[in-house]
Amino acid sequence: MKLYHGSIVAVRKPSLRTGRPNADFGKGFYTTSNYEQAVRWAHIKQERENALRAVVSVYEFDESLLDNPDVNIRRFIGADEAWLNFVTDCRKSRGHDFDLVQGPVANDIVFTTVNLFESGVLSADAAILQLKAYKTYDQLSFHTERVIKTLKFVEAKEA
Repeated sequence: MKLYHGSIVAVRKPSLRTGRPNADFGKGFYTTSNYEQAVRWAHIKQERENALRAVVSVYEFDESLLDNPDVNIRRFIGADEAWLNFVTDCRKSRGHDFDLVQGPVANDIVFTTVNLFESGVLSADAAILQLKAYKTYDQLSFHTERVIKTLKFVEAKEA
Protein backbone atom coordinates (compact mmCIF):
# COMPACT_ATOMS: atom_id res chain seq x y z
CA MET A 1 0.00 0.00 0.00
CA LYS A 2 1.14 3.56 -0.67
CA LEU A 3 1.45 5.97 2.23
CA TYR A 4 2.16 9.71 2.08
CA HIS A 5 3.83 12.20 4.42
CA GLY A 6 3.50 15.97 4.02
CA SER A 7 6.48 18.14 4.93
CA ILE A 8 8.74 20.91 3.65
CA VAL A 9 11.53 18.49 2.70
CA ALA A 10 11.78 15.04 1.18
CA VAL A 11 11.87 12.52 4.02
CA ARG A 12 13.89 9.63 2.64
CA LYS A 13 14.60 8.10 6.06
CA PRO A 14 11.66 8.61 8.42
CA SER A 15 12.65 9.29 12.02
CA LEU A 16 10.93 9.29 15.38
CA ARG A 17 13.13 12.11 16.69
CA THR A 18 11.30 15.07 15.22
CA GLY A 19 7.67 14.27 16.08
CA ARG A 20 5.69 16.36 18.54
CA PRO A 21 4.85 14.54 21.79
CA ASN A 22 1.36 16.09 21.91
CA ALA A 23 0.15 15.07 18.43
CA ASP A 24 -3.10 13.12 17.89
CA PHE A 25 -1.51 9.73 18.52
CA GLY A 26 1.55 10.90 20.42
CA LYS A 27 5.11 11.34 19.23
CA GLY A 28 5.63 9.43 16.01
CA PHE A 29 5.98 9.57 12.26
CA TYR A 30 2.62 10.26 10.63
CA THR A 31 1.42 9.08 7.25
CA THR A 32 -1.88 8.87 5.40
CA SER A 33 -3.18 6.82 2.50
CA ASN A 34 -4.85 9.97 1.14
CA TYR A 35 -2.53 11.97 -1.13
CA GLU A 36 -4.64 15.15 -0.91
CA GLN A 37 -4.44 15.04 2.90
CA ALA A 38 -0.64 14.82 2.69
CA VAL A 39 -0.58 17.80 0.30
CA ARG A 40 -2.74 19.76 2.74
CA TRP A 41 -0.35 18.97 5.62
CA ALA A 42 2.66 19.89 3.50
CA HIS A 43 1.13 23.32 2.84
CA ILE A 44 0.26 23.80 6.51
CA LYS A 45 3.89 23.04 7.47
CA GLN A 46 5.14 25.32 4.70
CA GLU A 47 3.02 28.19 6.01
CA ARG A 48 3.91 27.56 9.68
CA GLU A 49 7.63 27.52 8.97
CA ASN A 50 7.60 30.15 6.23
CA ALA A 51 9.34 27.62 3.99
CA LEU A 52 9.90 27.83 0.25
CA ARG A 53 8.61 24.33 -0.55
CA ALA A 54 5.87 21.90 0.32
CA VAL A 55 6.80 18.27 -0.33
CA VAL A 56 4.95 14.97 -0.17
CA SER A 57 7.12 11.90 0.41
CA VAL A 58 5.70 8.65 -0.92
CA TYR A 59 6.34 5.27 0.71
CA GLU A 60 5.52 1.68 0.02
CA PHE A 61 4.24 -0.15 3.10
CA ASP A 62 3.58 -3.87 3.44
CA GLU A 63 0.12 -3.82 4.94
CA SER A 64 0.43 -7.44 6.06
CA LEU A 65 2.27 -5.88 9.02
CA LEU A 66 -1.13 -4.64 10.19
CA ASP A 67 -2.16 -8.26 10.77
CA ASN A 68 1.09 -9.36 12.39
CA PRO A 69 0.40 -10.52 15.97
CA ASP A 70 3.92 -9.47 17.00
CA VAL A 71 3.15 -5.83 16.20
CA ASN A 72 1.30 -3.87 18.87
CA ILE A 73 -1.34 -1.90 16.93
CA ARG A 74 -4.12 0.38 18.14
CA ARG A 75 -6.85 0.76 15.51
CA PHE A 76 -9.74 3.17 15.50
CA ILE A 77 -12.45 2.60 12.91
CA GLY A 78 -13.94 6.05 13.36
CA ALA A 79 -14.10 9.04 15.66
CA ASP A 80 -15.71 7.31 18.63
CA GLU A 81 -15.34 7.74 22.39
CA ALA A 82 -12.26 5.48 22.57
CA TRP A 83 -10.58 7.54 19.81
CA LEU A 84 -11.60 10.81 21.48
CA ASN A 85 -10.13 9.73 24.83
CA PHE A 86 -6.95 8.42 23.20
CA VAL A 87 -6.38 11.66 21.26
CA THR A 88 -7.09 13.72 24.37
CA ASP A 89 -4.56 11.71 26.39
CA CYS A 90 -1.93 11.92 23.63
CA ARG A 91 -2.38 15.68 23.33
CA LYS A 92 -1.61 15.89 27.03
CA SER A 93 1.69 14.12 26.19
CA ARG A 94 0.66 10.92 27.92
CA GLY A 95 2.62 8.16 26.27
CA HIS A 96 1.52 4.76 24.99
CA ASP A 97 3.31 1.56 24.04
CA PHE A 98 1.88 0.92 20.57
CA ASP A 99 4.10 0.29 17.56
CA LEU A 100 1.46 1.63 15.16
CA VAL A 101 -1.73 3.63 15.60
CA GLN A 102 -4.32 3.81 12.84
CA GLY A 103 -7.42 5.99 12.75
CA PRO A 104 -8.99 9.29 11.79
CA VAL A 105 -7.07 12.57 11.56
CA ALA A 106 -8.27 15.36 13.81
CA ASN A 107 -8.39 18.07 11.12
CA ASP A 108 -9.13 21.74 11.92
CA ILE A 109 -12.88 21.29 12.43
CA VAL A 110 -12.46 18.03 14.32
CA PHE A 111 -9.65 19.64 16.35
CA THR A 112 -12.10 22.30 17.57
CA THR A 113 -14.56 19.64 18.71
CA VAL A 114 -11.79 17.74 20.52
CA ASN A 115 -10.72 20.98 22.24
CA LEU A 116 -14.30 21.66 23.36
CA PHE A 117 -14.45 18.13 24.80
CA GLU A 118 -11.07 18.55 26.53
CA SER A 119 -12.16 21.80 28.12
CA GLY A 120 -15.43 20.32 29.37
CA VAL A 121 -17.71 22.40 27.13
CA LEU A 122 -18.92 19.27 25.31
CA SER A 123 -19.67 15.89 26.82
CA ALA A 124 -18.22 12.80 25.14
CA ASP A 125 -21.65 12.00 23.65
CA ALA A 126 -22.10 15.53 22.27
CA ALA A 127 -18.55 15.58 20.85
CA ILE A 128 -19.02 12.19 19.15
CA LEU A 129 -22.33 13.34 17.68
CA GLN A 130 -20.57 16.36 16.18
CA LEU A 131 -17.62 14.28 14.99
CA LYS A 132 -19.90 11.94 13.05
CA ALA A 133 -21.02 14.92 10.94
CA TYR A 134 -17.50 15.68 9.73
CA LYS A 135 -15.50 13.99 7.00
CA THR A 136 -12.29 12.62 8.44
CA TYR A 137 -9.17 11.29 6.76
CA ASP A 138 -7.03 8.39 7.85
CA GLN A 139 -3.62 8.40 9.41
CA LEU A 140 -1.18 5.66 10.28
CA SER A 141 1.45 6.71 12.77
CA PHE A 142 4.68 4.84 13.45
CA HIS A 143 5.95 4.86 17.04
CA THR A 144 8.85 2.40 17.21
CA GLU A 145 12.07 1.94 15.26
CA ARG A 146 11.21 -1.60 14.25
CA VAL A 147 8.07 -0.54 12.38
CA ILE A 148 9.31 2.75 10.96
CA LYS A 149 12.07 0.77 9.22
CA THR A 150 9.38 -1.04 7.20
CA LEU A 151 8.56 2.12 5.25
CA LYS A 152 10.25 2.07 1.84
CA PHE A 153 10.83 5.49 0.33
CA VAL A 154 9.58 5.68 -3.28
CA GLU A 155 9.76 9.35 -4.27
CA ALA A 156 9.16 12.93 -3.18
CA LYS A 157 6.80 15.29 -5.01
CA GLU A 158 6.49 19.04 -4.85
CA ALA A 159 3.06 19.78 -3.46
